[in-house]
Amino acid sequence: MGKYLIITAANSTTGNELYFQDLTRSSTPIIPIVNNMDNTHYVVDHAGGDFFIFTNLGAPNNKLVKTSVSKFAPSNWVDLIPETDNVLDISKAGGKFFASYLKDAISEVRQFDYQGNEERVIELPGVGTAGGFSGKNDAEYVYYSFTSYINPSSSYRYDIASGASMLYNAPKIQFDPSQYESNQVFYTSKDGTRVPMIITHKKGLELNGKNPTILYGYGGFGVSLTPSFSIANTVWLENGGVYAVPNLRGGGEYGENWHLAGTKMNKQNVFDDFIAAGEYLIEKGYTSSDYLALRGGSNGGLLVGAVMTQRPDLAKVAFPAVGVLDMLRYHQFTAGAGWAYDYGTADDSEEMYRYLKGYSPLHNLRPAAYPATLVTTADHDDRVVPAHSFKFAATLQDAHQGNNPVLIRIETNAGHGAGKPTAMQIAEIADIFAFGLYAMGVGY
Repeated sequence: MGKYLIITAANSTTGNELYFQDLTRSSTPIIPIVNNMDNTHYVVDHAGGDFFIFTNLGAPNNKLVKTSVSKFAPSNWVDLIPETDNVLDISKAGGKFFASYLKDAISEVRQFDYQGNEERVIELPGVGTAGGFSGKNDAEYVYYSFTSYINPSSSYRYDIASGASMLYNAPKIQFDPSQYESNQVFYTSKDGTRVPMIITHKKGLELNGKNPTILYGYGGFGVSLTPSFSIANTVWLENGGVYAVPNLRGGGEYGENWHLAGTKMNKQNVFDDFIAAGEYLIEKGYTSSDYLALRGGSNGGLLVGAVMTQRPDLAKVAFPAVGVLDMLRYHQFTAGAGWAYDYGTADDSEEMYRYLKGYSPLHNLRPAAYPATLVTTADHDDRVVPAHSFKFAATLQDAHQGNNPVLIRIETNAGHGAGKPTAMQIAEIADIFAFGLYAMGVGY
């Protein structure tokens, strides 16, 4: 039986309260460690009368602190692994802490002892995303995964004492990573902000402006888009396509300040970052407006909807998937009220109402020639109700003045996306790619 009970409480996507109870004594009270939801905290481990707490209190990029059982108040916290310029995540195994940093959206992992001394930088298999490094306190080995846009996720065994890694398991797929390249670039957004983007394609790509390109984005809720392998994307790449992913404000790639720079009345920054990414790809010759497709889902569907209404000339194709497209009423449906921390609501103030209405995709459709658009949703989506997509598609079809096709694809007996059977996923991505290539006039 455990000695201590740790309780977390939250009512939004960001921030939580933290409570503690000593189970070694009867009838002990539940003591608040943090009794507000302004920041995020969780207990990583306990040893020798000390608790180790991961937090972003006073540290937007996160840090690990130490405090004793008798002195839980944040004023008594002592930094064990301080905040740096790179976003921190923490795990533990074998009596060690593993500090996983996001360095320009790419993984860097460092090993620390419980006194906060750095022991080594872990040599990863390449430039990409590493995850795991979690296990029991008496473990001699720990397992982690590594992936990138051109490397399928593989498992590695790491020797905690020596620091050596060995490949443990790799999937057997018909894809040769050596024929492709995945490079990180940096571009400048409208207000001068430096934004990273990873561009993946076949080696020897000709920068002639005619390469079919998917620009994928999210930009919200502190979610970091880090390199990951996708079988579906390999089909696009194998057919000469370019796949580009910018790390927009609103995400968590550079910590809480980066997140907040894309929320509420800063939300336009996210759209500006995405537009600037598209302009960069066009300027450098990767693609042109006639061969560019915008893609994103959920909050990313909002992103695509906003950008295609603000800049209908930017791309040839738009794929807003399960999107939040009615920004005036989103909080009145299912889980919508929980997104207010990022978006604000039309009920907050007249100023917030006007700001939301100013970019709400549904409310900014005007008579114009829009990109070829395939809206995708599902009839049982209880996170972002399909009414968003229904209303947007109908209004877009009414406002659209060009020759590009505007369609909606409604999956039946499916939800927001998680848990879709493989056959359903294949059918959907086949329709998306076929629609995009047809609209671009590309045949295979």
